[in-house]
Amino acid sequence: MRCPFCGHLDTQVKDSRPAEDGNAIRRRRQCPACSARFTTFERVQLRELTVLKKSGRRVQFDREKLNRSIHLAMQKRNIEPERIEQMISGIVRRLESTGESDVTSDRVGEMVMEALKNLDAVAYVRYASVYKDFHKVQDFREFITDEDLAPGHPDTESEPEQGAEGE
Repeated sequence: MRCPFCGHLDTQVKDSRPAEDGNAIRRRRQCPACSARFTTFERVQLRELTVLKKSGRRVQFDREKLNRSIHLAMQKRNIEPERIEQMISGIVRRLESTGESDVTSDRVGEMVMEALKNLDAVAYVRYASVYKDFHKVQDFREFITDEDLAPGHPDTESEPEQGAEGE
């Protein structure tokens, strides 16, 4: 493995352990040239996936892009990183196990929406606002109403009300 810091072609594995409930191996590596340490993950890849974009363009599936978009929706939410990683791994496994090497960007988006809806309502609405291209506040209102995420719904977290205590 190439060192991400100095580009040296050979790095040494210092420690390996299972990660993501046994679906990956986490390796701590060290570069003999610059002594930098870094972590890599090794995962099983069942097949190469190609994403068919709405424009007709075909791009290679990028787990990191999926990871970034989900983490953006989850920003400042109190969800354990392990649960987020399990969700991402589950989406990737489902995509790879379809038997198809081509998957539409819509299918990926719907799988993310489904997973986020089950994990965190706020992240779900955040992701939906980008995925469904909301332009107005009314788009949020309609989505929240249509998805039955209005206050009082058991899937939504209610924030403690700010009272006038001490006044």
